[in-house]
Amino acid sequence: MLSRRDMLLATGAALVPVCTCPTLLAADAKDPTKLFTDGKKPGDARLGKNKTLDDYFPFTPPKTKEEWAARRERVREQVMVATGLWPMPEKTPLNAVIHGKIDRGTYTVEKVFFASTPGHYVCGSLYRPVVKEVAVKPESEKANKFPAVLFAHGHWAKGRFQEESEATAKAMVARGEEPDVERAKFFMQAIPATLAKLGFVVFQYDMVGYADSTAVGHVARSGVPANDGFADAEGELRLHSLMGLQTLNSVRAVDFLCELNDVDETKIGITGASGGGTQTFLLAAIDDRVKAAVPAVMVSTGMQGGCVCENCSLLRVGTGNIELAGLFAPKPQALPSANDWTKEIMTKGYPELRKLYKLLGAEDNISAKAWTRLPHNYGRPSREYMYGWFSKHLKGVEEEIPETPFVPVPVKELSVFDDKHPRPKDELKAPELRKTMTTADDKATKAMKPDDLRKALRAMVCDELPAEIAVRNGPSETKGDGWTLHLAALGRKDELDGVPTAGFFGKKFDGSKVAVWIHPDGKASLFTDGKPSAAVQSLLDAGYAVVAPDVLGVGELAIPNGFQVNKTYAGFTYGYNRGLLAHRVHDTLTAVAFAKSMLKAKEITLVGVGELGPMAILAKALAGDAVTKLAADRNGLDFAKITKADDPMMLPGALKYGGLDAFVKLCGEKGVTVVNADGKQPAKLESLVAAVLK
Repeated sequence: MLSRRDMLLATGAALVPVCTCPTLLAADAKDPTKLFTDGKKPGDARLGKNKTLDDYFPFTPPKTKEEWAARRERVREQVMVATGLWPMPEKTPLNAVIHGKIDRGTYTVEKVFFASTPGHYVCGSLYRPVVKEVAVKPESEKANKFPAVLFAHGHWAKGRFQEESEATAKAMVARGEEPDVERAKFFMQAIPATLAKLGFVVFQYDMVGYADSTAVGHVARSGVPANDGFADAEGELRLHSLMGLQTLNSVRAVDFLCELNDVDETKIGITGASGGGTQTFLLAAIDDRVKAAVPAVMVSTGMQGGCVCENCSLLRVGTGNIELAGLFAPKPQALPSANDWTKEIMTKGYPELRKLYKLLGAEDNISAKAWTRLPHNYGRPSREYMYGWFSKHLKGVEEEIPETPFVPVPVKELSVFDDKHPRPKDELKAPELRKTMTTADDKATKAMKPDDLRKALRAMVCDELPAEIAVRNGPSETKGDGWTLHLAALGRKDELDGVPTAGFFGKKFDGSKVAVWIHPDGKASLFTDGKPSAAVQSLLDAGYAVVAPDVLGVGELAIPNGFQVNKTYAGFTYGYNRGLLAHRVHDTLTAVAFAKSMLKAKEITLVGVGELGPMAILAKALAGDAVTKLAADRNGLDFAKITKADDPMMLPGALKYGGLDAFVKLCGEKGVTVVNADGKQPAKLESLVAAVLK
């Protein structure tokens, strides 16, 4: 086709290969905006079930270093936004208390607690090597310093206080899982004790809600998080989560290690199993001070982590644990696995990570081993594998290290609190802690630069304006009195979406101006009584083409049973899927990209009507100068008034980053019209179009 007026039809025909339904060549005679006829439906995967933590999460290695650098930056930002660490909270004084030294001859065990953030305390056990005094003073100050390992214990019922029963321990020994009863009963202590004997300083810290760290509760996947205080709508809107708090604790635990006089802060590793494995690869992904990592029995293409502390909204949308572990590349990382969801790591996930490491010139820095005869645990073979890995990469000594017997510390002696060291008086429960976090967040947000705020919004929507799009179905064409209507289903080349979209062209369209029309009735709103509506006609008369998508949940993209959100914890849904509002912003950006990349429009205008007005605002904030004008009905949206996590207007993080007012500011002032802030005076279509045409 030679005319830009017919560009939709021409480009559609060229891109039909990516198609999930039969191509339709004729529109419905009764409804000129209907693309799918004879009972057919859009081939959009979002009309099916939402993704869950138990689905399949493959990783495709990048082809170039440049491709990976850009991807890594994006995913890393997404992790930090998801966990509430963008920007990183102010690092207030730790005021660490270290006391109660227990001497085990070759190493010592001490009790530690410090404030990771005002009112919240991290507790743990500090293991240190014992070095005999020497007559000759070392020439280098670092000769008196040791490499250090942070140990995240994972989901064993009592955390670092874990003590298996005598019967369980004997059964483990009989099955060959453990070498003796002591290590079977106290494997949680065997790890830091052995590392300390090998010359590492080890901090074994409590996960939130375990052992001594009980001010904030911890509820596993099967339970409703009633006592943790982080599972409500406000928690979603402010990105306050157990996982975020746990990750902040991990960052501050590294701070604590770096403050110790006997730690070489350039040689810090982290390990943990199960939920501790999750903490291991997340901290490694975002904290550059970590130099070696061993996430045990957690990294896989299968189950991604079943606890509320391993899940938070936004975290794994478009990604998974294999790629999250890959963010640590090219630094050394080892992946022990067992007879659990990690049992296929050698054929699913590890080969792809090796390709990534090879691309980065560090193929020897990634390793994996599978002990499929062993259950989900940090068993002795995995532990010895880890000792050797840290010895090689943090001490420069490559050797096999067998674990030797040790004398465990009675569990009651590990508690950090006693008569002389009572629980801090300023320790806060979840509701009060969240108030202090909110105050700190608000202060940090006000200081954010617009570009950083836009990056946060990009992570919240899990999207940005794409460079190109694909045509899934169509195109079809209908001609009327002075107008031409083209219909097609549009989507992204790397996603399984398919947005039914109308391109409406009048006689005056010369290819320069396109209005993207976001309406609660979708493309059906283009017509009234079989003719272009008055508002649409005025745009056609002014030389605009009108592109109108049926965003998710609208028109031909209606969701049969509505958008479902996990009732136990919304992070189990929003952590793997965009929310409905974000999906609609995504579809709006798809329509904008069509106007830009296929119609080659020089001027793109966004018109957001009624309840979909805020989607147009957010799309403009993300698209920047690619959208020339915006006319939108705010529809009275106030994120602070959302009280349910499954609200259709839920956008995790919206309040943390200043609410809709902040995103309106990102749109700029020139060519921007946003009305109906209080929701009392819905904008008339005529007034929105008039704002476009003035």
